[in-house]
Amino acid sequence: MLYDAPIFRLMGDRSLLVELGDEISPVVNQRVQELLSVMDMRRIEGVRELVPAYRSLLVIYDPLSISADDLKRSIRDICQYIDQADLPEPRTVEIPIVYGGAQGPDLESVAQYHGITPQEVIDYHIQPTYRVYMIGFTPGYPYLGEVPDEIVTPRRETPRTHVPRGSVGIAQKQTGIYSVDSPGGWQIIGWTPVKLFNPGGKPPSLLVMGDRVRFKAISAKEGSQWQQ
Repeated sequence: MLYDAPIFRLMGDRSLLVELGDEISPVVNQRVQELLSVMDMRRIEGVRELVPAYRSLLVIYDPLSISADDLKRSIRDICQYIDQADLPEPRTVEIPIVYGGAQGPDLESVAQYHGITPQEVIDYHIQPTYRVYMIGFTPGYPYLGEVPDEIVTPRRETPRTHVPRGSVGIAQKQTGIYSVDSPGGWQIIGWTPVKLFNPGGKPPSLLVMGDRVRFKAISAKEGSQWQQ
């Protein structure tokens, strides 16, 4: 549900969490994106960083430049004009995926969990056009949603200490791509040769909040020959 008015939560002495809804949904997430856009345009004195998430915006500020109460008032005022946000047309990015095998070690177990075949898991996974809800966890990591109900799968009971860059996973209704080598507890069903994070790039992240993603199944041979 989208809130009629933002809910504020203090996060320490220099961060304010602005909650705009109580669920993961495209409507709530777009409102977060709109607030981010308008606040970035307004440039409130004392605001140092804006960090968007599924249903909230974290505002990091300098308490010597603006008080929490004044910041709340400014944000409430901005919310009156949030419909004026000029969001860019979302890009649709196609991401090739090598499913199963050594690069998708949990594909079989996801299929068994749902009583379907690995190919059916793949078919369901490539079916939607996914929204990039947020970038987080590690630099460039996209949280995408939502997967079809037929493959909604819990996280692994025991996380892995090392998940390779490019691994594609499922956790509940979310799917995502590991942008760098890291620990992780998602069900890994495939791998992409596409590099999602380049620290020297402008911007460094291939995907941004609001983008759309389509997955395309490719063979292991095609993955090894992939040229970005």
